[in-house]
Amino acid sequence: MATNSSDYGAYTEKFTLQPPSSHQLPLTGLIFAVKDIFDVDGYVAGFGNPDWARTHTGAVSTAPAVLDMLKAGATCVGKTVMDEMAYSINGENIHYGTPTNPCAADRIPGGSSSGSAVAVGAKLVDFSLGTDTGGSVRVPASHCGIFGFRPSHGIVSTSGVIPMAQSFDTVGWFARDPVILKRVGKILLKLRDDNPARFNRLIIAEDCFKLSSIPSERLTKALISSIEKLHGSQKIEYASLGKYVEDNVPSLKYFSNNGTKNQEDSIPSLVALSSARHLLQRYEFKNNHSEWVLSVKPDLGLEIAERVWKALQTTDEKIDICYSLKTELRAALNALLGDSSILAMPTVSDPPAKLQIEPTTRETLNARALSLLSVAGVSGFCQVSIPLGTHDGLPIAVSLLANHGSDGFLLNFVESIDTTLKRQ
Repeated sequence: MATNSSDYGAYTEKFTLQPPSSHQLPLTGLIFAVKDIFDVDGYVAGFGNPDWARTHTGAVSTAPAVLDMLKAGATCVGKTVMDEMAYSINGENIHYGTPTNPCAADRIPGGSSSGSAVAVGAKLVDFSLGTDTGGSVRVPASHCGIFGFRPSHGIVSTSGVIPMAQSFDTVGWFARDPVILKRVGKILLKLRDDNPARFNRLIIAEDCFKLSSIPSERLTKALISSIEKLHGSQKIEYASLGKYVEDNVPSLKYFSNNGTKNQEDSIPSLVALSSARHLLQRYEFKNNHSEWVLSVKPDLGLEIAERVWKALQTTDEKIDICYSLKTELRAALNALLGDSSILAMPTVSDPPAKLQIEPTTRETLNARALSLLSVAGVSGFCQVSIPLGTHDGLPIAVSLLANHGSDGFLLNFVESIDTTLKRQ
């Protein structure tokens, strides 16, 4: 169960797993926690729901991602609260409680890797592991004022991790500073030595920043100033990401809603992208979990239950188009960024919402966020959420995206601009 208020309600279970060696290793001295979706030998992966925990047995091995951390010298101190069945980006859980956002106690922490983000944000651990399918590392990182990294799809092993939707599932991680973020990343990504940064240009997705309820200048000024100082203003370009995606991803037309035309409230091509991602996620979730849901009939929170039920109704109509769309988007963004350019956009469109707000309002906020989050989700590109302090007392963040497989480049870049970014 979630523990007391002194640990911000971040944990479902506390234990200590020591590294197998006492030698000085890359992560020696660091402590971490893992989302309750990872297998840890002898413990049940609870998947955010008591009925799941009740109907599953303890793992007989530990997930490779967790083992890699232990073998690199880190100590694991427990499992963290998550949204039920990883099916939310809000961070609220009716069974285990909602982990307290360390930046704003009356606001959601973001999910589904809520406890993992809170544990880092509240300085309970040095780093933590989560998963990101639709935004479950990037959203809580933004909401809790910390760094969150979603790696390129398929790069970090998801073995020993309960699947949500395999076309999008990734193992991500949280840290409070880019040095630890990179140290953890080097182990998970199996990077050898530092590749010298070969940065070419930063592309500012102007339309995405205009979508945000935070003033564009507040989100971009420090980043632009840092790039100008380190690399010169000639390295900065501006683009309409929505227009670029619309022009270069032909399969989007099958998901377009002609009623979505108001640029101020949405970016139509990214809304269509999000629709395609939702459909494929529901389809794969159904294939993974319908048998268990129908046989156990678990007690689920109302909003989660509605999503699960909708997933169970999904057919294979348009699924082939979803797979084509993934390929098209990756090719389009590869042409835009190559191996040495970075795309900047808001992590989410709005600051963290108040706890237990009205469901319709929450769905509107989530839809806005998911249109932005779907860019990396569908393309499989790597993305990092970078904290930018607060605006009106609430945490805000900017995101950087790089090509599939350019994870090491992106981690190096984030570390290289950090000092300059903090001075802005």
